[in-house]
Amino acid sequence: MGLEDYMKVESLKPSFRNVNLVVKIVNIGSSRSLFSRRSRRQHTLADAFVGDETGSVVMTLWDDQIGKFKAGDVVEMKDGYTSLYKGSLRLNVGRTGSIEKVDAQIGEVDTRNNLSETTHIKVPWRSSEARPFRRRKRR
Repeated sequence: MGLEDYMKVESLKPSFRNVNLVVKIVNIGSSRSLFSRRSRRQHTLADAFVGDETGSVVMTLWDDQIGKFKAGDVVEMKDGYTSLYKGSLRLNVGRTGSIEKVDAQIGEVDTRNNLSETTHIKVPWRSSEARPFRRRKRR
């Protein structure tokens, strides 16, 4: 892949799929445990603050991904996705995606343009604004 095939952090929005980008890890928060009802297994996750020269975002690292990376590493994500967690934009690797350390240079990360600080409100498609004609209740 050429560098032009990668997205920039500033262009990320909720519910993106097939996200390919190269980011620098600014820091990795402390890990915490989570029990998955779906897989019935205990998982460990940690939030990594990552970015490039256009912006920054929180990326969730799972299980064995946590110990692989440290602050200052430049990583390549392939086939990742974005989601909302409590209204905050998150970058995720997912089951089909991959993340690995690469020998690339990213200068200063723009931490002022933190996309995860913006609160996104997920509007259900059945909201009252979507239905201009309301049914009257029969008496």
